[in-house]
Amino acid sequence: MLGLPDGITACLFDLDGVLTKTAAVHAAAWKEMFDEVLKAHDGEPGVNAAPFDPASDYLTYVDGKPRYDGVRDFLASRGIHPPEGAPGDAPDGPETIHSLGDKKNDAVQRIIETDGVEPFAGSVRYLQAAKDAGLGIAVVSSSANAEAVLEAADIAKFIDERVDGAVAAAEGIKGKPAPDMFLEAARRLGATIETSAVFEDALSGVQSGASGHFRAVIGVNRGDEAQRAALAGAGATLVVDDLDELLDPAGSPA
Repeated sequence: MLGLPDGITACLFDLDGVLTKTAAVHAAAWKEMFDEVLKAHDGEPGVNAAPFDPASDYLTYVDGKPRYDGVRDFLASRGIHPPEGAPGDAPDGPETIHSLGDKKNDAVQRIIETDGVEPFAGSVRYLQAAKDAGLGIAVVSSSANAEAVLEAADIAKFIDERVDGAVAAAEGIKGKPAPDMFLEAARRLGATIETSAVFEDALSGVQSGASGHFRAVIGVNRGDEAQRAALAGAGATLVVDDLDELLDPAGSPA
């Protein structure tokens, strides 16, 4: 059913890059914030201040991770090590991991409010087919903006449960690549790792599904052949370029 193994009762979807075209929004927001930081540290010993690459740097250091982990990992790769700071650090205040992460989040919200959010048409068809088949549907996203994105993309109506960055922070759930967010989403849907399928475009997310030993881990390749191979190498049991590849030509469950 739906191109999945028999016995699957729950679909656990990442959001950005799987259901919605917001990966580019996040990449643009990361670049805006990081390039400002890199410019400020240009010339310091041991610092590589080359601009943030919204393709390779995004996939390598920030895609799918909790926001502050992405800040920390990318800047460390460039020889920059801000203090951690604390929740509530002002985005326009002293440079800390928290203030920089929140500055990036402000940029995401501004872009979403200005430009809106577009879902992938194939993903909408797949969501409808999953809903028609009676499967439980959850969104599992590191983003704290998942609720707003779902509403803006007009796909909130398909979603039964949401375990996102805000939920993870409030409930102390480990972020990707740990499997905990997916495990919590399955639990909320009354499913198990044997009856759940994970859908991810990020390497960290695929690693989450694989380390959680979920029955199916579908890698969604929005990149090139190298990214397809990387998704498979990270533990995807199947890699597709679009979710409607899992449906028959009429758009009904395969």
